[in-house]
Amino acid sequence: MRSYDNQPSGAVNELRRLRRQAPEPERRLLRALRESFPHLKWRHQAPIGPYKADVLCFSERLVIEVDGDTHANTAAYDAARTCLIEREGYRVLRFTNADVMQNVEGVIAQLSLPLRKGEGAAKRRKGEGDRSAEGLAS
Repeated sequence: MRSYDNQPSGAVNELRRLRRQAPEPERRLLRALRESFPHLKWRHQAPIGPYKADVLCFSERLVIEVDGDTHANTAAYDAARTCLIEREGYRVLRFTNADVMQNVEGVIAQLSLPLRKGEGAAKRRKGEGDRSAEGLAS
C-alpha cells in the first residue's frame, strides 16, 4: 500500500497538516533517524490502509510509532491497528514520547542493529559488497 490512490478524499491535505503540526517527539525522532541512517528514506505521517504511520521506512518494511499519553486509553485500537499494519508486511515498533524526548540516542541504538544489517544487505544487492570476496572467486 505505497500509494495514496485508495485514500479517502482529503487524505493528502490531512497528512500535510499532521506533518506541519507534528509534536516535538516525532520531529526529534525523525531528525535523529535521518542523521543516523541517511541511506534510508524516512516518511513522516504516511498512509497504510486506513491508518497513518508516524514514521515509515518502505525499504526496511518498518513502522515506528511515537505514543503519547493518550495511547494509554486506546490499547484495543492500537492492537487492531498494529495487526493490520503487520499483515501488510511491516514491523511495528513503539516508543513513548518520554523515551524519545529523554533518550533519543537509546531509541536509535535500539533501532540500530536491524537497520544496520539492512544497510549491508542493500549494498550487496547493488553490487557494492565486500571486494575481497571477488578475489576469492577468481
